[in-house]
Amino acid sequence: MRGAILGDIIGSPYEFDRGNKTKDFPLFSRESNYTDDSVMTCAIAKAFMKSIDEQADDDQIRKNIIECLKYYGNKYPLAGYGVRFYRWLKQENSQPYNSLGNGSAMRVSSVAWLYDNLEDVEHAAKLSAEVTHNHPEGIKGAQAVASAIYLARTHHSKQEIKEYIESKYQYDLSRTIEQIRPSYCHVETCMESVPEAITGFLEGDSFEDVLRTTISLGGDCDTLGAIAGSIAQAYYGIDPQLSDRCKDYLPDDLYSIVLEFEKRC
Repeated sequence: MRGAILGDIIGSPYEFDRGNKTKDFPLFSRESNYTDDSVMTCAIAKAFMKSIDEQADDDQIRKNIIECLKYYGNKYPLAGYGVRFYRWLKQENSQPYNSLGNGSAMRVSSVAWLYDNLEDVEHAAKLSAEVTHNHPEGIKGAQAVASAIYLARTHHSKQEIKEYIESKYQYDLSRTIEQIRPSYCHVETCMESVPEAITGFLEGDSFEDVLRTTISLGGDCDTLGAIAGSIAQAYYGIDPQLSDRCKDYLPDDLYSIVLEFEKRC
């Protein structure tokens, strides 16, 4: 989770193509802040921890996810949600809206740690997505990210992770960051951001370098950072001094979810 949250915070000043497409930028500045990526990452973690404690079935898990997304989303209404998701938050009887946006992928990281086999991780990722992002591409994006995190934390190589994602999810991971960067712009679909974020992870050589490499693409930098950072944490770990910066930015109740999650994982 901290990898996703740090990626969000570090990428936040450069969202909407406000950066200069370089790896040379300050990790933190006066403009750095958490966004909806961090809020929803915490909400999903809370929902699944509750569901595991309850030994909930799929229907109850979906109810818990909706409850937590709406509770934390409405508690932090100015975190930068997409228009359709914001409407979903405000509806009394919220229904999935066939989204293929990358919101499903940026919030999924916790399930890759809370479940202990790949099949369960991918199933949980599907549940986490489909209450809002029930388009096949929205579900696919969440599952691809969750499976990459799980494979990274279970000591698979980058080549093995790459081959699994390409084979199972049919994402094109053949392009380099140098090839992607010049024409890349702000897009929020899974199919135009998940492969790019995974490529950033594959090319980076440390947790920090993964974030710098991925955020240098421009575009939806906080979400790209959240996705790449969540995989990079599982593969590299995070320097404790950098990890501690989460506490500097997150509200206390969200940070308490991070601590509760880490006690389990």
